[in-house]
Amino acid sequence: MRFVWAVVAFVLATLLIGAGIAQRTIFMGPAAQQVELSVEDSTPFVLVDGAVLRENPGQQTLLVRGDGDLFAAYGRTADMQAWLSDATYTAIDLDADGEPTSTVVEPTVQPDEGESTEGETTEGETEQAGRNPAGSDLWLDSFSESDQLITDMQLPEGMSILIAKDGTEPAPSDIMVSWPVDRSTPLVGPLITAGGIVLLVGLVLYVLAIRHQRRGRGPRRKGPGPLPATEPIDLSVEPAPVREALEEPKGADAASEPESEPAADAKGTRTERRALKCRRLLVLPALGLAGLMFAGCSSDSWPQFDAATPTPTPTQTVITPENQKPPAVTEAQASRILQSVAATIEQADADRDIDLAGTRISGMALDARSTDYTLRGTLTDREPPAAIPTEAIEVLLPQATDEWPRTVLVLSKSKSDDTIPPTILTMTQADPWSNYTVTNIAEMQASTEIPQLAPAWLGTSLITENAAAFLTLAPDELAAAFADVVDAGEKSEYYDSFDPVALSLADSIVQSRNAVTQALADSGATETSQAAFDVAPSDDPAVAMATLDSGAIVAVSLVDQEKITPKTSDAVIRFGDNPEAKTLTGAEEASKGVVTTYGLQLFFSVPSQGSTEQVRLLAVHQDILDVEVIK
Repeated sequence: MRFVWAVVAFVLATLLIGAGIAQRTIFMGPAAQQVELSVEDSTPFVLVDGAVLRENPGQQTLLVRGDGDLFAAYGRTADMQAWLSDATYTAIDLDADGEPTSTVVEPTVQPDEGESTEGETTEGETEQAGRNPAGSDLWLDSFSESDQLITDMQLPEGMSILIAKDGTEPAPSDIMVSWPVDRSTPLVGPLITAGGIVLLVGLVLYVLAIRHQRRGRGPRRKGPGPLPATEPIDLSVEPAPVREALEEPKGADAASEPESEPAADAKGTRTERRALKCRRLLVLPALGLAGLMFAGCSSDSWPQFDAATPTPTPTQTVITPENQKPPAVTEAQASRILQSVAATIEQADADRDIDLAGTRISGMALDARSTDYTLRGTLTDREPPAAIPTEAIEVLLPQATDEWPRTVLVLSKSKSDDTIPPTILTMTQADPWSNYTVTNIAEMQASTEIPQLAPAWLGTSLITENAAAFLTLAPDELAAAFADVVDAGEKSEYYDSFDPVALSLADSIVQSRNAVTQALADSGATETSQAAFDVAPSDDPAVAMATLDSGAIVAVSLVDQEKITPKTSDAVIRFGDNPEAKTLTGAEEASKGVVTTYGLQLFFSVPSQGSTEQVRLLAVHQDILDVEVIK
């Protein structure tokens, strides 16, 4: 009966282990689900709606094949449609049946007259060349490969992906999207383990059955040998020979007993050999069992009862306003843009290329760069402007909007060099086809305290004239108020509105004016020349971004002019040891006078209306803009 149960156990173990192995082999489904996106008409761009990529759950893998350079980028659907609004492109979306379908979309707007876009045709050409999508700040991320492009992504709702080559050639039409299929087999481990246990039980039953069979036979005692044939006893014969005759069979038996011992030894040897073979046979199933056990040890071969759950961490509660617009940039996008801006400006500074600098700087910051390039072309020992640190973005405050222009405030610092001060700047994107340009930039002390700002994922609003009434000083009045403090000092009505740091800056400007006047007096030129000073807001508009305490960070710029004129017609203004004036004017003296213009870029923290706080100066940067001879 034990043999029967052993056979049953072997059969059951074979079924269990076979079922487990079959789930990981012949019953294993495909690793991914694939959908090919058909493009019927050739256009320079293909816009795949995010709903197509979210048709199945899981991470999406995009495969694009074609000849030459391939480009793909993803971003907000509305932003991409705005970027493509002046171009013909193919849109792939889901139809009513949930199947991907392609549609050719014609341009809905025309570029503004005089707009400088890459690839724009000159007069006489019949059609506009395409615009290369590579390098645009509008994308959240982009990818470029040759002949074949494969990338993994997981686009949330409201995102789409753009596929193209260079914006002129037809976009690749071999596009495929795949999603991973859940191939976990949680019963493999239990089945193989149960099969191994049953197999072990069968082996034990088999060994016990053999042992029981051997014990059931028992030891058998050898019987006496055959008796000799008996004959009638002759009483006349002497007893001695009879005794000798009777002793002969006993001697024969005694002689035959040693002959039976070799047979017993041979039988024991055969038994030991059979036991050895049995033990060897037991080793093979044990090894096979171990291999099967190890084959089912992966995590997806077992039920997951204790899946880890994320532990919540306390964060600051920020209530999202109703109808909140998305932030202009994400943190990763802002980091990429800042690195591109810094690299372009650094290259322009090294080559003194004002056209290249103009692709990333505007306003007073660009005017200061132009003057610096002119001076460094002659004054070889003049240091180039400081580079923008990009190692760490301490503060990112994007404008929450879906329109243009868009503004972003960034505070970055260097981690490797403590001597480089943190840099605060504002960047503006004029339209969907333009990149961000730096409009205001200044250096800030490391100890300066930044007001409480909204998180980067939420963004903030740009303060307009209508909202300026909620601040102690309107953004468009802030520059004029500070200029009045510089000119009037304590007599200014705005003197008490600014903090000691701002008042210290105003005092340093006054001291520099006094130094110029004193220099004229020391040289004895006060009888023949005179100095006049004026500081006023520049033509650049103020940039104000709201803070969480209903205040604002406001960036403004001022123009500080120093005019030296002769008192008599016979007197002239000599530049002497002023190499900057000589380089910018190309002259050694001026008969009617000279005007030196400086630019001030300032960042202030303006409190809300009714607050007892003062307007705090956060950062300042000063440059020489021009030296002009009065004619």
